[in-house]
Amino acid sequence: MKLQTTIFYVLLVLFLNLFSGCSQDTEGDKLKIGFSQGLGNHPWREAMNHSMEIQASLYSEVDLDIEKANGSVQKQISDIQKMIDQKINIIIISPIDSRSLVPVVEKAYSKGIPVILLDRKIDSDKYTTYIGADNIEIGKEAAKYIIADSKSDKNILEIRGDDNSSPSLERSQGFQEIIKNQPNAHLLESFKGFPAEKFKNTLEVMGNQNLYVFAFNDELASHAWLVARNLGVENNIKFVGVDGLNTRDGGIQMVMDGKLNATLLYPSGGAEAIETAIKIHKGHTVSKRIELGTTIIDRFNAAIMKNQFDRILEQQGTIESQVTAIKKTTKLYSSQNILLQWSIVLLTTMLCSVAYCIYLIYTIKFKNKQLTLTNEKITIQRNQIEHIAEELKASNEMRVSFFTGISHEFKTPITLILSSIDSLKDDDKSKGKKSPYELELISKNSKRLLRLIDNLLDFRKVEDKNFNLRVSQTNIYNFSYAIFRDFESEAKKRNIQFNIQCNNKNQELFIDRDLMDKVYFNLLSNAFKFTPDNGKIEINIIEKGNQVTLHFKDNGIGIPADELQHVFQPYFKGSNNRKNSSGIGLHLSKEFIKLHLATIEVSSFQGTEFIISLFKGNKHFNEDQIIKELQITEASLLEKETEFMTMEPEGFISKESQYTLLLIEDNRDLSQFLKNKLQHEFDIQLSDGTDAVEKALYSVPDIIICDVNLPDKNGFEICEILKNDLRTSHIPTIILTAMDNEESYLQGLKSGVDLYLTKPFSYPILMQSLKSLLYNREKLRYYYTNNINRISEAQSFGNLEQQFVSNLNKNISENLDNTDFSVEHLAESLHVSRVQLYRKVKAIFNENISDYINNFRLEQSKTMLQNTTLTISEIAYKNGFSSPNYFSTVFKNKYGLSPNAFRKSL
Repeated sequence: MKLQTTIFYVLLVLFLNLFSGCSQDTEGDKLKIGFSQGLGNHPWREAMNHSMEIQASLYSEVDLDIEKANGSVQKQISDIQKMIDQKINIIIISPIDSRSLVPVVEKAYSKGIPVILLDRKIDSDKYTTYIGADNIEIGKEAAKYIIADSKSDKNILEIRGDDNSSPSLERSQGFQEIIKNQPNAHLLESFKGFPAEKFKNTLEVMGNQNLYVFAFNDELASHAWLVARNLGVENNIKFVGVDGLNTRDGGIQMVMDGKLNATLLYPSGGAEAIETAIKIHKGHTVSKRIELGTTIIDRFNAAIMKNQFDRILEQQGTIESQVTAIKKTTKLYSSQNILLQWSIVLLTTMLCSVAYCIYLIYTIKFKNKQLTLTNEKITIQRNQIEHIAEELKASNEMRVSFFTGISHEFKTPITLILSSIDSLKDDDKSKGKKSPYELELISKNSKRLLRLIDNLLDFRKVEDKNFNLRVSQTNIYNFSYAIFRDFESEAKKRNIQFNIQCNNKNQELFIDRDLMDKVYFNLLSNAFKFTPDNGKIEINIIEKGNQVTLHFKDNGIGIPADELQHVFQPYFKGSNNRKNSSGIGLHLSKEFIKLHLATIEVSSFQGTEFIISLFKGNKHFNEDQIIKELQITEASLLEKETEFMTMEPEGFISKESQYTLLLIEDNRDLSQFLKNKLQHEFDIQLSDGTDAVEKALYSVPDIIICDVNLPDKNGFEICEILKNDLRTSHIPTIILTAMDNEESYLQGLKSGVDLYLTKPFSYPILMQSLKSLLYNREKLRYYYTNNINRISEAQSFGNLEQQFVSNLNKNISENLDNTDFSVEHLAESLHVSRVQLYRKVKAIFNENISDYINNFRLEQSKTMLQNTTLTISEIAYKNGFSSPNYFSTVFKNKYGLSPNAFRKSL
């Protein structure tokens, strides 16, 4: 009986534990987000909804509910009220009307529910944050684009939105603000909505005149284009729209089809809204307005933008599939877990039903072992699921980092291309011809940009195993020498010993020329990137038996020994590499070599050496991989060609009146370009970043332009050093960078940067910025010069210059009556050398230190003549003048009156 009672209690406890385990909900706290979509049935609105759903799917704790009002204000008010009643954590609203929704939005806000406005505003400030593009700026950008299209007079038609929403009003406001201030731009008519018949009549009246049409969105622009096409005048009209959707009938496709001249990208902000909601839920502070960026898409960049958007959509689809798979796996795991628990319950019941049998003890022990094994299997399955989830997360982060890195790589070439084009236009106006140097610069950086894009596409092909090898018989020396010539000018410019050697110049190999060209360029680009000036780079082609080995050797910074095994992995970047790099070039090179059934090896000792081993003949290739191509140009003929040399403008003799500018930039093309453009206005000094601080301290320039990504210290560190050094703290500094995020901007401000310009930048803006900073420096110099003895610590501006001037005046004032007080004594009391004191005073006041001390004494004497009854002699000796006669002479020279005459004139 006692045993039965014990078994009964054991069963009771076991059942309670098992059922409580089944009933517990392990799901964490859900973040409920409600989104009220005011308008519907439009591709841009659908894109907004879709981006929200994708972003929300990345967070298991987010529960997103989208309510569509389909243009009904009452429906949207009802939807928002429903969300308030359901106690939704955060409400996101894309309002239809700016006034009607104010009461219900303020009600939600007053109840402590964070409210995020998306795309459109309301007539109230009682909301948490607003996310959207600056519609006024979009209107201005459209107007600027039209104005910049040509210098002839422009007749313009505007098609506004058909409602009174903030985008409709603000876009038109920004557009008309720019157009009205342009004498050669005429806004003929501004239509509200799209009155097709009225628009058609206007076009018929204009006849075949050239027109510009700016539409509120791409859809209205498309309608306008159809009307123009029916009249046969579409070729006389340039259409500009807004949205830039990447769909079959979207703005990007219309630009590529020639229907639109340009469209302005108008981001939906769906993903940003979800991210902001999560930040608010976590207690982070967000700004009242989160502005989304925009850009102009025209025929020059439409294909690139479409390709990038297609890739993003492809990645989003992959992420959606992965998230769905994870949810299915988790659901399956949950079902199996519940089934397993019920199985355990039934099994335990069966075990207990035979508790009185002879084998009770044996059976319990056996089942315990089974339970242990089952738990271990469940633990292994759970760990596998977690491991898969971590791998998916890491893979996604790596892809995002890759695309970000590639985007930053694009910016410097784009800067050079845009700046060069501007320069060519200026030359066309003045000389009627183009500069060969700038043409070559554009060509070089265009090719570099193309190779970066090719790397991106090749990486995708390698991942998908989509490459088709096409080998042809090729003289390997002639092939190598042609690429060697492409890098020869760079080697000469940097005084790098660059050689190519071959023990059999008639050796023929079967290679895919396109792929092998990319391998050569990747290896040689890395060699030149990491080899210092005056270094050495070699290409050796050696025939060995049935193989030919290609050796690429340099004496650069090398690769750490413990990292050599990772060199060919995707996204690899050496620990000693401070250059911008996407980390896929060597990975692609190895994949291309493997396609040739060849090998590539790397070693690093006093530099780096890559060795490629290729088989002779074509027996190792399939017949369908072998093609016939024309023979490439022989090396002997290329040696006779005149090499293109970068032509620099004739030396410009700097005048003493010119300002000195220190340009710190490690990109030689950009550095040379800016030098050529600026040397007519400034005395230019160049630094690649390795000696930037030393050059600045030695020469003390008038202004500094500095890049951020530099080989030794970055631009922020250099700026902080110079701003905290008394000798250079007064120098205005401009930072040029490809990083346009908020963190980088704040870091620049903290380091003391005076101006922060992002690439690609406009050269006229850079030039005006230089002039403005120097003008402000001159105004400060004028203030100091005209307030010599009025600056004290009590009036501190909180910078080193003011503190220096305050200490300078204090020391002079304390030794005012000491005729033996010299410049050496003053420098010693300020803890600087005499030369440093001279340079600092010259930079701030534009006069030498002796004249400054003399002017200080004269100002003090003038004050005493005005406010005291001391005699002329007493004033002279109190202010350190050797005699009253000398005092009278210098006083009259400065103020035009003798001390006596000055006192009598008071």
